[in-house]
Amino acid sequence: MNPRRLILALAVALVLSGAATFVISHKLGARTDAKPTTQRVVAAAQAIESGAVLRPQDLKLVDWPASLPLKGQFVKTEDLVGRSVIYPVAQGQPILIDYVAAAGSGIGLTIKIPEGMRATSVRSDEIVGVAGFLYPGSHVDVLVTLRPESGTKPSTQIVLQDVEVLTAGQNIEPDPQGKPQTVNVVTLLLTPQDSQKIVLAASQGSVQFVLRNGSDHGQVKAYPIQLASLGGGEPIQKAPSYHPSVHSEKPQPYVVETIMGDKRMTSRFE
Repeated sequence: MNPRRLILALAVALVLSGAATFVISHKLGARTDAKPTTQRVVAAAQAIESGAVLRPQDLKLVDWPASLPLKGQFVKTEDLVGRSVIYPVAQGQPILIDYVAAAGSGIGLTIKIPEGMRATSVRSDEIVGVAGFLYPGSHVDVLVTLRPESGTKPSTQIVLQDVEVLTAGQNIEPDPQGKPQTVNVVTLLLTPQDSQKIVLAASQGSVQFVLRNGSDHGQVKAYPIQLASLGGGEPIQKAPSYHPSVHSEKPQPYVVETIMGDKRMTSRFE
């Protein structure tokens, strides 16, 4: 073999390997030096309960991957100071626009009342309150039992369907462990017209809540239920009393004929 060709082949191989090594090392170095792209968003500096008014010490800026954009995030803490929190926020969790009430909308329960809706309270007890299992966020049907004084039979009617419970007593959040709690007042989220209905129903009879599945938003056609309907049949009819017919035949009078000589006299007796 020609020594010159062998030397040339080795030189070319060295050049190619060196070039390949340079390219690969450059790419690896670029990947190592590249930092992930992030953005600064406002998050909770500590756990925040619903209804709390945000203070500067409750907020902090954290790095968030730009490849995972958040919808409704805040980038300045001053945009959130003074606003009320609608839902609980964990420490370090980014605060989104849906988690806070509109600026100037108030604090406490008012922040949970959407525009055009009303919060109406109804007296409750252990029975009416479904044995304590009414929680904020539950959905119920509202029934009223009317007992008129005029002698009309009592009846029960569904007044409202699929109503959201805003508060149970003074709690605006359910018990974390799901324990039943007996409360004296339940606050419902209603339209103005439905608020009128339930106030009238509470003044005319006794109100009862019927708990329903939170995902069930169906409406049924409601009919009043009376005592006669409890047996599943028609009301019991009394046996008809006897009344003589007005067309019954009257007893026929009898006739007595008296003959005295050549005279005759007829007398009629009923």
